[in-house]
Amino acid sequence: MLNPFIDYLLLEKKYSPHTVNAYKKDIEVFQEYLKENFQDNINVANYSQIRSWIISLVEKGISNRSVNRKVSSLNSYYKFLMKIEEIDKNPLAKHKALKVSKKVQVPFSEKEIEKVFEILNFDNSFEGLRNKLIIELFYSTGIRRIELIQIKLEDIDISQKTLKVLGKRNKERVLPLLSSIIVTLKKYIQERNVLEQISDKDYLLLTKKGVKIYETLVYRIINNYFSEASTKVKKSPHILRHSFATHLLNQGADLNAVKELLGHSSLAATQIYTHNSIAELKKVYAKSHPRNK
Repeated sequence: MLNPFIDYLLLEKKYSPHTVNAYKKDIEVFQEYLKENFQDNINVANYSQIRSWIISLVEKGISNRSVNRKVSSLNSYYKFLMKIEEIDKNPLAKHKALKVSKKVQVPFSEKEIEKVFEILNFDNSFEGLRNKLIIELFYSTGIRRIELIQIKLEDIDISQKTLKVLGKRNKERVLPLLSSIIVTLKKYIQERNVLEQISDKDYLLLTKKGVKIYETLVYRIINNYFSEASTKVKKSPHILRHSFATHLLNQGADLNAVKELLGHSSLAATQIYTHNSIAELKKVYAKSHPRNK
């Protein structure tokens, strides 16, 4: 029954192939565990068996957050089986997620961002221009890593200075591009066009071998550059997205506007970025309020 579930996620729920693949892997991991330990089919698994699997994941050192995600994938599968009346009871109906400590995402400071662009060397080679463009796109638009990777040449309108991205659940949004990005973009495209071989012609960001960039490469680029400019423990594309939202809010941007730029479906998702904004407001308040003189 896994293939109909995959079709359901893709066609009805409109999940991205990347998300659907993650669901599929999680469910397959549980299927393998069931066969190896209980010789049972996933459709007849009980909560005791699922709990045994959860314990085995924790014992392997997998974080509670990752375990919860895997169980969530499995729960979605059982809800689908209920929907099509393949089963009459969801074994995960009363399951409670493992406790997860809230991770504080510390954004890069504006000075750290400036340091990357001012001090570090982005030469005019293909890779230098590509890496600069990647960082500029992350910080200037707040897009997700998968959204960056999927950008096609046709998604960019240089004359209108806009970028079209396909977000979660295939939700499309159009983002403004700064003039500085357009300059880098034009230089990069010139270098891109003279690559010896291009396999993935539709995509904007390529490796020097002419194929679409991939997740680990993007992470490596961000980590390498920001390791020179920041002492923060975590240096990733998501932290750049976090920095984008935080810095906009610090400068007085409307929360709803930031929500639309980030492609969030609700304000609740955007509000996680406000704690840094509030910290900044407290500083301004302390310096400016007449009763604090």
